[in-house]
Amino acid sequence: MIERGAPVALVGAGTMGAGIAQVAAVAGHPVIVYDAAEGAAARAVAAVRDRVARLVQKGRLEGPVDLRLEAAGELGELARAACVIEAVAEDLAVKQALFADLEKVVAPDCVLATNTSSLSLTAIAAGLSHPGRLVGLHFFNPAPVMRLVEVVSGLATDPAVAAAVTTLAQDWGKQVVQASATPGFIVNRVARPFYAEALRLAEERVASPATIDAVLTQAGGFRMGPFALMDLVGQDVNEAVTRSVWTAFGYDPRFVPSLLQRAMVEAGWLGRKTGRGWFRYGDDAEPSQPDAAPARSAPLWVTEHGESPLRVLIGRSRVEIRPGEGGPGTVELPGGALLARCAGRPATALAADWGQPVVVADRTLDDATAEGVAIAASDNAPADAVAEATGLLQAAGLAVYVVDDAPGLVVTRTVAMLVNGAVDARNQGVASAADIDTAMRLGTNYPLGPLAWGDRWGPATIAGILDAMQAWYGEDRYRPSALLRRIAAAGGDLRENS
Repeated sequence: MIERGAPVALVGAGTMGAGIAQVAAVAGHPVIVYDAAEGAAARAVAAVRDRVARLVQKGRLEGPVDLRLEAAGELGELARAACVIEAVAEDLAVKQALFADLEKVVAPDCVLATNTSSLSLTAIAAGLSHPGRLVGLHFFNPAPVMRLVEVVSGLATDPAVAAAVTTLAQDWGKQVVQASATPGFIVNRVARPFYAEALRLAEERVASPATIDAVLTQAGGFRMGPFALMDLVGQDVNEAVTRSVWTAFGYDPRFVPSLLQRAMVEAGWLGRKTGRGWFRYGDDAEPSQPDAAPARSAPLWVTEHGESPLRVLIGRSRVEIRPGEGGPGTVELPGGALLARCAGRPATALAADWGQPVVVADRTLDDATAEGVAIAASDNAPADAVAEATGLLQAAGLAVYVVDDAPGLVVTRTVAMLVNGAVDARNQGVASAADIDTAMRLGTNYPLGPLAWGDRWGPATIAGILDAMQAWYGEDRYRPSALLRRIAAAGGDLRENS
């Protein structure tokens, strides 16, 4: 349907459109770039040529590269294209009008593709005479660098069309995942909690943005914290995607936008592009520092009651671990406080049940290699309890961040919600388990696919964390997916039979 080396057209000469044009041209296709703004297409073509020349000069791209790249002055010049990819404003009416105009120009067998990240593909295609030839071809920014492409099929998309663009993207060196046309597809749907839970923690003043970012990178293994990432993509862009997904899901509380982020947008504090977001940018801007706990002395010994899930973490400290009486898998500090691993409930609730002060330690991606960890103490816990817990974990080589006592702390709640969203996407047929995990690793650079992460912690553990948070907050936002409950009850794996 789309022969190798066939002409490809890009409509929209912005960053994404130019990036896709570069990918196609380097792969050997004649590429036509069109933009309604006068001169924009020509500037994009020149920029792509310069960028490719620099890559060849630096040895990052094998040369010489014969770029068959041209700018079009009007839409009619796209008539010879075998595939037209749209990368214009994320506005449903704009995209519908564009594809209606394209249908009048291109050949009947020309494939029409949209790079929309969150709009309904089915709605975009609804007004077309031949809706079956419209498919989603969602690249990630920057398109020449990011390997992932989501191929999205709407209700009317012809399977042969989806197969054709899959082959096309694979020929361009991309890793393709298949998604159905639901709000946000895979990545923008499943990733919402990464931002949402961080924003909620900031709203509840559990910790500063810099501290939350530090915990998620040092303990959770994420490449970039959510606040730094929001500043990078822009508060306006990030909030708009969240609002689009929330609206499309009928205002589901799982996707509710943050009032704090809305205020940032209204203030014009959009991130790097404006010099100020959650953090300040510029030559004279001082980087925000996380609130790491000051150095404390490690206790000489601790007592383990039952098999503590913190054994690997505290074992790094080389502090003597004395066996105690059986218990709920806690570590008793010399002052009498209990150190427990976060399972969703706040330290204050555990202290009420156990009749002792409690310090809760957040989960990590890998206890053997984590660089930091968050802890929270129960209300009215003595200062010595926090100091002893801090010293113990610092002796294990960890940066310790003392945060307010919130259910799920930082990593625990974030990962549980990411897993829940991924399970729900699988349950609703958005994509296979393998494609969901691939999309989240490549599209967001997560250290693990969320379903793999959920299997590592255990589906029953994830369900328990969410149940605890839902009970504490009394909100449907934290309801576990029906499929998660089912798999947890059966003792199964989140990735099996997918």
